[in-house]
Amino acid sequence: MPYFIIVLGTAGSGKTSLSSVLQTYLTSHQLDSIIVNLDPAVEELPYEPDVDVRDYVDTRELMRKNGLGPNGALIASIDMLLMNVEDIKEEIWSYRTNYVIIDTPGQMELFAFRQTGPLVLRAITGDAKSVGLFLIDSTYAIQPSNLLSALLLASSTYVRLKVPLINTLTKVDLLEPSNLRRILEMMDDPDQLSAEIVSERDARLIWDQEEVSSILEKLMVFETIPVSNKSGEGFDDLYAAIQRVVAGGEDYYTEESNPVL
Repeated sequence: MPYFIIVLGTAGSGKTSLSSVLQTYLTSHQLDSIIVNLDPAVEELPYEPDVDVRDYVDTRELMRKNGLGPNGALIASIDMLLMNVEDIKEEIWSYRTNYVIIDTPGQMELFAFRQTGPLVLRAITGDAKSVGLFLIDSTYAIQPSNLLSALLLASSTYVRLKVPLINTLTKVDLLEPSNLRRILEMMDDPDQLSAEIVSERDARLIWDQEEVSSILEKLMVFETIPVSNKSGEGFDDLYAAIQRVVAGGEDYYTEESNPVL
């Protein structure tokens, strides 16, 4: 039975790029994997998907045929995935592979926070062990209130999809080392992050530090791994974190009594 790695995050956080680099990483370590493109509206991909939902639903075709705008067509496309989910699942499971990387739609809110998205994922993954990688753009997270927003969104996504999450801090190659250290320190210390948040002028009008600290203690339950899709930095740590969730820290071939060959 494969492990499912579900790549999540807001538009521009690096989902498609990370999916591609992660498959390359697994392949380089002799671990078999496939990538599923679950975005019916994507135009170009840096990888060749093994399973592509555009073979079942085409957002551009829906726009043309039904006179829909981009958002309306995307919503309709995602809803139509459910009509094709058994065929999609059968195609995915026909691969005898160790890992299935699912590259989710760019507009995450139309997928994770509509009824269809969680139903599609549950139908595809079945009883297999799954982990979600929630991508946070590190250039966005430099501002403390932005980091709070990202952590809130990660928690909301966890509630909706009901899979264990790993917060994955992307684009760290674009940060000065001191800024990366600051973000990681804030994500590790609710008191520090809450103090930073309430020091922002607009945030002071809404929050006090004790309130923010109380919220952050509940949000900071997921492991955080910094990575660079460009340099490959952090992918050893990301793989180890994935294994801790799906296999108790063991590699696939040693954890499974009957590994997929």
